[in-house]
Amino acid sequence: MSRPVVAIVGRPNVGKSTLFNVLAGDKISIVQDTPGVTRDRIYADVTWLNYNFTIVDTGGIEPESNDIILKSMREQAEIAITTADVIMFIADVRQGLVDADGKVADMLRRSGKPIVLVVNKVDNFDKFMPDVYEFYNLGLGDPQPVSAASMLGIGDMLDQVVRYFGENATTEVEDDRPRIAIIGKPNVGKSSIINKLLGEDRVIVSDIAGTTRDAVDTTIKRNGREYVFIDTAGLRRKNKIKEEIERYSIIRTVSAVERCNVAVLVIDAAEGITEQDTKIAGIAHERGKGMIIAVNKWDLIVKDDKTMNKFTQDIRQKLSYMPYAQMLFISAQTGQRLPKLFETIDAVIENHSLRIATGVLNEIMAEAVALNQPPSDKGKRLRLYYITQVAVKPPTFVIFVNDKELMHFSYTRYIENKIREAFGFAGTPLKFIIRERKEK
Repeated sequence: MSRPVVAIVGRPNVGKSTLFNVLAGDKISIVQDTPGVTRDRIYADVTWLNYNFTIVDTGGIEPESNDIILKSMREQAEIAITTADVIMFIADVRQGLVDADGKVADMLRRSGKPIVLVVNKVDNFDKFMPDVYEFYNLGLGDPQPVSAASMLGIGDMLDQVVRYFGENATTEVEDDRPRIAIIGKPNVGKSSIINKLLGEDRVIVSDIAGTTRDAVDTTIKRNGREYVFIDTAGLRRKNKIKEEIERYSIIRTVSAVERCNVAVLVIDAAEGITEQDTKIAGIAHERGKGMIIAVNKWDLIVKDDKTMNKFTQDIRQKLSYMPYAQMLFISAQTGQRLPKLFETIDAVIENHSLRIATGVLNEIMAEAVALNQPPSDKGKRLRLYYITQVAVKPPTFVIFVNDKELMHFSYTRYIENKIREAFGFAGTPLKFIIRERKEK
């Protein structure tokens, strides 16, 4: 089951970003900012009660402005609204109910999505509640009074939001078919790859709408095995500000990556790897998904004996945090190396679920420690007692040590490399948890 998406919308300066920061902060049982977007902090994962969901911040909506920036902000908000499962409409009690609020409410009502009306800046409930009642005139149900700045009323507001998720939001739907998310920037050939795979295999089992946010699940059967491909294409709006569109392609990617076992990052060979590609890859990496990099449109590149090597080095350098990712050079147009994609997916899925016996892991760690002494600080040396695997998807290991502070990132990476030397784990990240155990 994918995380529901909640869009925060409203006019400018009603406190949307303040509320977003409160929800994305550590004051409510929470979450960290979702990785991949360091510069544009527009979405975050939130946990409330038993529910996990993604919140999306939007620019303020000016319903009738022709100003190019405000118009583009309105378009961004519209994209977020179509992407969302629930909309939080934020108004400002101090400004009161203004004409523009009514116009935004009409726009939201047309979306057909559940709407939670939130009246912000209610710093004193006794004083401001009569003003809150005015917002009943919008016809959107009970207004939820909150103060994002003072963190008042947040819990009651979230209770209203999560009641729209339905029972399925807290439970995993059992489906053991491999799920592959095709991710990447707009116009790199994601849909073309799926169409080509369909054309070659000619066994489409079903086309089911996978989510409400125009990602479509396509089931393809090959060699007796079913694969569910999640296509994240669909951002085709012509926008004056291209970068803003790219920000919203990331929201769709988050939704798709949540539901997949393996992510295939499609890169345009003519363009090379871009900053946007590295952000999108970061989403899959931090969520522990299997990873394949598919360089598409390879047939259009003028090549010599060094071209592929140069491309590979450039991608490896820019995605240095995921050296495990498998790489393919393909053409959706000609079908070049597309059969190899299925072989690579199968191998990555197997590695993503691989479990190693505890005895074998401890032998590898003992050998690694003998070859390279653990670091020491102020006369105290790191001691590694024991390692065991506690989970798969991704493979997760717990290492017991005498002092967590001494277990430097570089030594954890060294142990990881030794495990990879023995078992490969190609295409999957490995997760390490360091636990302290006092010496007896």
